[in-house]
Amino acid sequence: MATTAATVTDICRAAREASRKLASLPTSEKDAALHAIADALEARTAEILEANARDMQAGRENGLDDALLDRLMLNEERVAAIARQVRDVAALPDPVGEVIDGSRLPNGLDVAKVRTPLGVVAVVYEARPNVTIDAAALCLKSGNAIVLRGSSSAAHSNQVLAQIAAEHAPVEGAVQILTGGDRSELKDLATQEEYVDLIVPRGGEGLKKALSEVATVPVIYAASGNCHVYVDADADLDMAVKITMNAKTQRPGVCNAAETLLVHSGIAQEFLPRVLAELREAGVEIRGDERVRAIDPTVGEATEEDFATEFLSLTLAVGVVDSVQEAIDHVNRFGSGHSEAIVTRSYEAARAFELGVDAACVYVNASTRFTDGGEFGFGAEIGNSTQKLHARGPIGLRELCSFKYVVRGDGHVRS
Repeated sequence: MATTAATVTDICRAAREASRKLASLPTSEKDAALHAIADALEARTAEILEANARDMQAGRENGLDDALLDRLMLNEERVAAIARQVRDVAALPDPVGEVIDGSRLPNGLDVAKVRTPLGVVAVVYEARPNVTIDAAALCLKSGNAIVLRGSSSAAHSNQVLAQIAAEHAPVEGAVQILTGGDRSELKDLATQEEYVDLIVPRGGEGLKKALSEVATVPVIYAASGNCHVYVDADADLDMAVKITMNAKTQRPGVCNAAETLLVHSGIAQEFLPRVLAELREAGVEIRGDERVRAIDPTVGEATEEDFATEFLSLTLAVGVVDSVQEAIDHVNRFGSGHSEAIVTRSYEAARAFELGVDAACVYVNASTRFTDGGEFGFGAEIGNSTQKLHARGPIGLRELCSFKYVVRGDGHVRS
């Protein structure tokens, strides 16, 4: 049943009330709640998997593609990993109250810039039930209340997971969930500027567009990942094959998987036959530009649309370039600002790529698959921001905080 507009307001108002209590809660109470959530996840694994099985069955009947089904699917190993990430978040330093900067002014006033919770964070996400717990854990640790709005495709899984988080939250009302209504519910949530401080949408370009058209609440977009691997003229080719295969095939349905391979013309004749053979063996459909097809005529034709597409599947666009600058230009034209990689032994080429590519995460001799809050030591993530303001890349505890200036005096008055 869809949540009504009035109920959306009531839910957000309750989250606001809870956030005021959370903001001053001791670290020990927040950590105890997170450990209780992790314990409950493990104890209720069978219940979680039963709910997920219902979502998976409905997903198959409704024609969800393999990438979405993979995101949706939970098993014992994945539930255990979610619980482990909650404990990882609990083990991290509490960002609330952290002094970012400070000084004593010439007049004797002490000015401290102190990290503080945002307040109420809403997370809108598609077919990713793990986000329910990851987002709740990060928000609770950083002193924020959370409003969760998952997709109908994961409704049963999200309901159980959100219930677990809500039951063990350190403050009543700190974890709220909307029940998967239509786009009007999304608009109601996106216009709750009186009660919601930030919305993080975690989904594709369609969700991004839907929110951008209506939101009056500030939004950090954790949107698409059109990621690239560029193999430079000075690359170690064995390393380049390994990185390309991992970036494309290890889990192709996620936002940090590579969608385009760019190869320097100086090594294309030697490298492309090797890497294309391994990609084909892994089941990858290859679409290449004219220069790739001249080397391997069996490759399908790549259009500009292919180079601009986040496939989220075993499909890869491949192109040949003549320089690192041409690779940079291609990435900046077609990329989504997510994660980009160069494979090279040249410091100059690596440095040019680092400075020239406009993306949240730039890799030198490493796979794009590492763009993840857990891998970066954040415990978990709410999403990967492709924007430039406030938060960029994996959104963790510190990215869920703002700051305030605390000014201490001794009877100071301004003359």
